[in-house]
Amino acid sequence: MSGNLSLWMSTPADPLQNTNIFSQVNSSAPPSTQTWEAPSFTVAARCRVAATLVLFVFAAVSNLSVLISVCWGRGFRLAAHLFPLIASLASADLMMTFVVMPLDAIWNITVQWYAGDIMCKLLCFLKLFAMHAAVFILVVISLDRYRAILHPLDSLDAGLRNRRMLMVAWTLSLLLALPQLFIFRAIKAEGVDFTQCVTHGSFQHHWHETAYNMFHFVTLYVFPLLVMIFCYTRIFTKINGQMHKSKDGEHCLRRNGTDIIPKARMKTLKMTIVIVSSFVICWTPYYLLGIWYWFQPAIIQHTPEYVHHILFVFGNLNTCCDPVIYGFYTASFRADLTDVVACFCGRKINNTLAHSMDRLSAQSAGASGEMESDVSSNQHSRNPS
Repeated sequence: MSGNLSLWMSTPADPLQNTNIFSQVNSSAPPSTQTWEAPSFTVAARCRVAATLVLFVFAAVSNLSVLISVCWGRGFRLAAHLFPLIASLASADLMMTFVVMPLDAIWNITVQWYAGDIMCKLLCFLKLFAMHAAVFILVVISLDRYRAILHPLDSLDAGLRNRRMLMVAWTLSLLLALPQLFIFRAIKAEGVDFTQCVTHGSFQHHWHETAYNMFHFVTLYVFPLLVMIFCYTRIFTKINGQMHKSKDGEHCLRRNGTDIIPKARMKTLKMTIVIVSSFVICWTPYYLLGIWYWFQPAIIQHTPEYVHHILFVFGNLNTCCDPVIYGFYTASFRADLTDVVACFCGRKINNTLAHSMDRLSAQSAGASGEMESDVSSNQHSRNPS
């Protein structure tokens, strides 16, 4: 789940890193090289690259493990309408991992752009596509929980509805990223041997570029955040109302006044709330700093370089949080990890431990799927065999 402001502000590897005159080449204003000073691979940038590489390894291994577990492991027992959500979230996180993180690390090391004009356009497109996909899938998950709690009788159509919403999310992510193919280009600075992947010349006026940046800020952060806040606010209001309507004084969660909301469904709700919260916590500081920069560019001269690096790395941490949260709430994923670790260590799994993990997974899954046992799951659950 996550963003990189270099997509918006059209600057080199770090949008807030280079304060020299070359930043003028990246704007819509005419470039000037009278006092130009080549950016360098600073100590702070080296620390950023090292931290990014560590996150890359962890995010790649963990998200691949989730995807493999869901598709071929015990996670295949997930309820039919949850399976595409978890698989899509892991896929989007993998796109962030294999596109955004390596590109940022390499770009910080090289400082300038060496990959040519075509790769400049393609990688900037893929970066924005990955960012939109990750956050839009969180929106789909939030809408799924909203329907499951507030309109439980509609759960019969949950599988088809979720697949349609995911298709819209991926398609919209693709469409919103397409302009990157036309506005980014590899440009060589006049009078010096320095090439950068920028948007120089793509906007007639500076406010056009600002409007483009603000539009993507809304689509990447503001709109998804408002939708998620609406969904979970309504969910909490519904749950709170049901608790107060309990006639026997017990804090039971009821559906249609008589049917208790399954514990497995509440467990899924808790997991999605934590996943959404991690996105908000990880990326909010970096987005806010980006907005401040757009309207007060002078702050870049007064903000320590390491602050920008720390906030970006902290944002990328969100990609690592999703599989950890999923594993915490999903016994089958932990059981699959146990098998993998035992296999790599060359040891056989203790039969008692394996049976215990299977029983724990079965208890969480119920008769229909691991995390939910509602009507939809009973009719559309996946067969692990």
